[in-house]
Amino acid sequence: MAASEYGLLIDYNWCTGCHSCEMACAVEHDIPIGQFGIRVDQFGPWEIGPDKWSYFFVPTPTDLCDLCSERTEQGKKPTCVHHCQAHCMEYGRIEDLAKKLANHPKQVLFAL
Repeated sequence: MAASEYGLLIDYNWCTGCHSCEMACAVEHDIPIGQFGIRVDQFGPWEIGPDKWSYFFVPTPTDLCDLCSERTEQGKKPTCVHHCQAHCMEYGRIEDLAKKLANHPKQVLFAL
């Protein structure tokens, strides 16, 4: 399975910013403190209208991410997906994940 055929679909509308994906990745890959295989970035809070705010989190894979190739070769999910508390991350074939982008407005598809 070629890694370039697979990716992560993240529905950041549901990410709670718990950082479980970061911790799971760091433990799985023995990543030093201050480096990340996936990093949760916070955006906001910003007032975008009267009594209306924008505040969300986006888990972002970094160059250290290999989509947990050892795990996925065994038929397992990447550790970030497996440990996501909000179940907002999905691993799969890019063409299949791309079809799901129309389902929700706040999603990103990462292809590594």
